[in-house]
Amino acid sequence: MKTSRNYLAVIIIILTVYWSFSDMIPSVSSSKKEIKTADFSVDNALYHLKNISQKPHHTGTEEHKIVQEYLVQELKKIGLTPEVQYQTAINKKWRAATTAENILARIKGSDSNKALLLLSHYDSNPHSSLGASDAGSGVVTILEGVRAYLAANKTPKNDIIILFSDAEEVGLLGAQAFVENHPWAKDVGLVLNFEARGSGGSSYMLMETNGKNKILLTEFLKANPNYPAANSLMYGVYKKLPNDTDLTVFREKGNVNGFNFAFIDDHFDYHTEQDSYERLNRETLLHQADYLTSTLNYFADADLTNLNSDTDYIYVNFPFTKLLTYPFSWVLPMLIIALVIFIALVFVGISRKKITTVGMLKGFIPYIISLIMCIGISYGLWQLLLIIHPQYTDILHGFTYNGHQYIIAFVFLNLWIIFKTYSFFKEHKTTDLLVAPITFGLVVNYLIYTNLPGAGFLIIPVYASLFILAVLLFMNIKRESRGTLFAILSIPTIYMVAPMVLLFPVALGLKMLLISAVLLVLLFGFMLPIFQQEKLKNGWQALTGFITLLFFVLATFNSGFSIEKKKPNSLVFIQNSDTNTSYWASHNKTLDGYTKQFFDEDSPQGGKDLLAGNSKYNTSFNYYKKTENKDIAISNININKDTIYNGKRNISLTITPTRTIAKYELFTASKITLTDLTINGTLYDSGKAFTTDKGTLLIYQMANTDSNLTISFSIDKNVEPDITLHEISNDLLSHPKFTIKPRSEVMMPMPFVINDAIICTRKLKL
Repeated sequence: MKTSRNYLAVIIIILTVYWSFSDMIPSVSSSKKEIKTADFSVDNALYHLKNISQKPHHTGTEEHKIVQEYLVQELKKIGLTPEVQYQTAINKKWRAATTAENILARIKGSDSNKALLLLSHYDSNPHSSLGASDAGSGVVTILEGVRAYLAANKTPKNDIIILFSDAEEVGLLGAQAFVENHPWAKDVGLVLNFEARGSGGSSYMLMETNGKNKILLTEFLKANPNYPAANSLMYGVYKKLPNDTDLTVFREKGNVNGFNFAFIDDHFDYHTEQDSYERLNRETLLHQADYLTSTLNYFADADLTNLNSDTDYIYVNFPFTKLLTYPFSWVLPMLIIALVIFIALVFVGISRKKITTVGMLKGFIPYIISLIMCIGISYGLWQLLLIIHPQYTDILHGFTYNGHQYIIAFVFLNLWIIFKTYSFFKEHKTTDLLVAPITFGLVVNYLIYTNLPGAGFLIIPVYASLFILAVLLFMNIKRESRGTLFAILSIPTIYMVAPMVLLFPVALGLKMLLISAVLLVLLFGFMLPIFQQEKLKNGWQALTGFITLLFFVLATFNSGFSIEKKKPNSLVFIQNSDTNTSYWASHNKTLDGYTKQFFDEDSPQGGKDLLAGNSKYNTSFNYYKKTENKDIAISNININKDTIYNGKRNISLTITPTRTIAKYELFTASKITLTDLTINGTLYDSGKAFTTDKGTLLIYQMANTDSNLTISFSIDKNVEPDITLHEISNDLLSHPKFTIKPRSEVMMPMPFVINDAIICTRKLKL
């Protein structure tokens, strides 16, 4: 690799990377005692957050009722008249159900056609999450934002509805209860939803619409948030993936547009007992406050009657402009123009003997090798690290506590690979070598056009590269000045792409480091002339190698667990009440002092047949061990009706708990068709027939208002249902029939799985 020691160029690159991240989140001065944004007091918000995140408060718990009452009283204190909506809802996608308890309030507008709805959920994730970030941060942002708005004696044009929804964590059921059953739902013109999938980082704006985004995006920019973090690639990916929030319910069932504002960094805290008041990043909360104050003040008076559009826009964070926007329809013309310019420049370069055909073709060799090696090593090395550190596999969402250190290590490892690869081509012309990255960029942008047009902004780095190529062909700039000039020309490219290198592994787990590798090769290729200068020794290779080793050492040093980085583990007691057999079971891949009370390395692994159903990430039990039966009390089942009429068998049964049950799960062992499924008096999907294969039939989270569960349905009279009932209580650690040594201070319940639970399973006798 022929490299220039152009330190100024490197400083420009580093500063641009820093700039790209700092523009996406506000900073907080530690010397300030109180932080205000348009009279929004972060201290007030934090005061509320501390009060509502003392304990887990998922649907059906005593603490849930305490948090609900606190929020109702705080809404009253700011002059509102809140109400609680009690409504059973059944999610069609997962057949999850509960009786949701939504908190509602309304501010009357002066001339309202449509209402603005402020939305966040106040339930925490079962069973151990404190729910500070997810989504207590959203609740207190709205609560304090509305207080500040009313304190300014403002009268909105539009009605403003505040909805603190319940049961989001068990199937978006509070939002569904509101949209399908509350009379205010028909008045909503726009939803602002505040969410979290971690405890820090920038809050990203994601739109939800059944149409196109032009008007929504235009109106969002008119609201003028100070730190908009958004791009249409995320918008496009989000629309393709099954990512659902409460806002999804409004779009799907109410045809209502809206904005999600959600932060995703420090993902390791998500749905755990570490989702606490102390660990919520204050800058992140301030970012949510900035979104709330700007959008509330604008949309309270904006026209919400028609936010639909027939045009989609590209948008991306861009230097000095907050968001660069242009229509999707420009993607193909911009690609064609770039291709024409590229062909013309190559032709001119060959005619001027600044590009050679052989050299140009050879230039593809290091680029392709770099791409293949970076992808392959990023994937393979992460798999190797999972073998070296098997405890990582117990972090189910895939982002470890030292994840940021690994991201840095892999970034510099990939840079080292690229520098090393190109070092074998140091005698080649820079112009020859630049052809391959531009070609690859054009191919990527064609694939984007055909599959993911939201990423169409990636044509801009191609144009920057074409400009650099033109400079090399037409201008005789001193070698010592080239790096600086090319770094300046690459600022938009770095600014747009650098945050995405971090985004994918943070959002989707470290297995996505290979996507970061692709982005890094793409980015480096566009910036190749900054480093590629003829016949000079490579110093960057040694530097990137040193930084790689440094951060891998740091990541290894921080690979363990501590009070601040707790090890997740799981334990359940399963009682088959039909056979009077019982088992201990755990989702853990690695045993620790807590799980070794019941398992050892020789304990059977597997256990998928112990219980129907898996975790959120579709993982079954890993360890299990047969144990003494404890004769745990099971619910009483009363058959209310079992009749046959017109070829249909009509069944109604009531399940009454004899202990505190968190939820009931019903699974079918064979394919079955049901009609008129009714849960506690609420008809599922208007009574329509539905067929389910082997698997989940119903999951019901017991609410504070529930004393029992009544289920009725109709099936073909000739069908013999084979249905299993699970009764799940989260009292394993406190039940008098068990003596279990508590977790140490460096351990916590594993999220995304049933945990610390007694599960009694049996066949329904129908």
